[in-house]
Amino acid sequence: MYFPTTRVLTVLELLQSRQKISGPELAERLEVDVRTVRRYITMLQDLGVPVEAERGRYGNYRLRPGFKLPPLMFTDEEALALTLGLLSARKLGLTGAAPAVEGALAKIERVLPVALRERVRALQETLVIDFPEKATPPTSALVGTLSKAALQQKSVILCYQAWNTEITERQFDPYGLVYRSGYWYTVGYCHLRQELRTFRLDRIQQAEFYECSFERPGEFDCLAYVLASLPQTPNTWFVDVLLKTSLEQAQCVVPPALALLEQVPEGVSFRCYVDRLEWIAYVLVGLHCAFTVHQPPELRDALKKLAEQVSVLAEQA
Repeated sequence: MYFPTTRVLTVLELLQSRQKISGPELAERLEVDVRTVRRYITMLQDLGVPVEAERGRYGNYRLRPGFKLPPLMFTDEEALALTLGLLSARKLGLTGAAPAVEGALAKIERVLPVALRERVRALQETLVIDFPEKATPPTSALVGTLSKAALQQKSVILCYQAWNTEITERQFDPYGLVYRSGYWYTVGYCHLRQELRTFRLDRIQQAEFYECSFERPGEFDCLAYVLASLPQTPNTWFVDVLLKTSLEQAQCVVPPALALLEQVPEGVSFRCYVDRLEWIAYVLVGLHCAFTVHQPPELRDALKKLAEQVSVLAEQA
């Protein structure tokens, strides 16, 4: 009987990296049916690999506790995928993660055959990853604490500094982490405010495990929640503008994370918080539709200043 070697080795890799894994999950990852997975498991057992199976239609598989195998060689695609992932991790700029990234890259390069090593080195030296960078990336310890708490569904105690420098301590149930446009966020239930909240990791001063379990809502989309909550995050200025256009047209030019859009009889309500009125004035002009500023009145001054600057530039052109 024919067994694709690559997929059999992939099963072994998955078993080594997990305490246990179900047959349906293996089938989904390998894009085969459960019966084929059982054939792969049988082949590994015939080779002397102690794979243990739990009974039942959807039983789990695991390697016998204490069993270890020597490292397996990476295929070309696996080595390049690992290198790309490590280069991306380097660009994310997690504080304290740089030595681990460089060490892992060095280990990968050391064990590769010469031809593959040259391909990996070429990727390191020529690939440019353009991630937005911010001044204060979170520590790898903080990311690790929040991600572990989210996975185990355990609460944490956060010491958080808000945009207005107010510092509060709160119990928080993290549902997950999101990286977007240079910022890291965590989403979950805040016991202090008794509602779902989004927190920026660069404003978390401390996070500690709290021995209290929670149940994460099923099918909760962390990214969608962050995108919806960003326009409502308090900042220096609250902007309320009426766009003289349709909701469909506004949604085509206004990103979801920029502002809350709502259809009203007169047009489309555009609301958000910003720290610089000069920036939002530029954004509003770029929408290419008429609008009325409801608040703040200082936004009108920012728009007039922008118009004067454009007029001067047009005369100099």
